[in-house]
Amino acid sequence: MMREWATVVSWKDGVATLHSEMKTSCSSCSARKGCGSQMLNKLGPKNAHIMKIRSTEPLTPGQRIELGIAERSLLSSALLIYMTPLVGLFIVAGIFQMLFHTDLSAACGALLGGVGGLILAKGGAGILSRSASYQPVILSVALPPDALQVIDP
Repeated sequence: MMREWATVVSWKDGVATLHSEMKTSCSSCSARKGCGSQMLNKLGPKNAHIMKIRSTEPLTPGQRIELGIAERSLLSSALLIYMTPLVGLFIVAGIFQMLFHTDLSAACGALLGGVGGLILAKGGAGILSRSASYQPVILSVALPPDALQVIDP
């Protein structure tokens, strides 16, 4: 089970809105200047995700909760997202090369296959997201931020 901590932004009618920060190892690595991951992290979205999850237990803003998702679900999602466009790219490029016998047609086929694979992956991800095994679950709930008070002696 993959685990991640998130902070409650709001809770209403059994649905909690959560804020989760992505962790990256780029700040601790010594190869920052020559690494492609550092550049990709700068180009991508900022290190936060907002998500909604069902919670029968009332939660207060600022409260921390631990979420979990099965490794199998995470790995199959990654396989779908990465491999579907790649397979589409190779198959359609090969078909176009066999039919038209030019490199330009193979390049056009690769582009069409990659885009088609992305569309299929997006549709497949939408179908998988409805499955309960692909949804994060609440593993533990921390105390609300105002539950403990420190009193000076």
